[in-house]
Amino acid sequence: MLRLVADEKRKGRVYGMDLQKDALESTWSLLDRSITPDERELVELYALCHTKMEEIIPHGVAVRLVAFNLGYLPGGDKKIKTESETTLLALEAAKKILAPGGLISIVVYVGHSGGREEFEAVQSFACGLPFEKWVCCKLQMLNRPLAPVLVLLTKKRV
Repeated sequence: MLRLVADEKRKGRVYGMDLQKDALESTWSLLDRSITPDERELVELYALCHTKMEEIIPHGVAVRLVAFNLGYLPGGDKKIKTESETTLLALEAAKKILAPGGLISIVVYVGHSGGREEFEAVQSFACGLPFEKWVCCKLQMLNRPLAPVLVLLTKKRV
């Protein structure tokens, strides 16, 4: 993702949030193995709820991509997971900070407890966005009903 948003002028940044320190440590470990020290300077990770994204993104920054990976940490405590209420608040925040032409990508895992309800909430949110300003779609496997669903919300350049 970093290489998609960071350009040669080092303008792009990646801001990551998770409530679980294990998730952040795992992310740093993966980054240390796959990016250069210069690229690492373009990444900031926070132990925060995704509802707080407006607090960490500098004012006036043109956000081109907000990516959500909902559910729980693979291999972690399945009781610690995203919830519909906070996800909807985070989507509202993402909607505000996203630049025209930007994308909100949401992967929703429907196979775990609460996952189907969270998907329904995300889908309802997307359906409520005005079509004059947003293009909203989902990618869902028809022959695997418990497979993750990808929801893409693109803010039109009006």
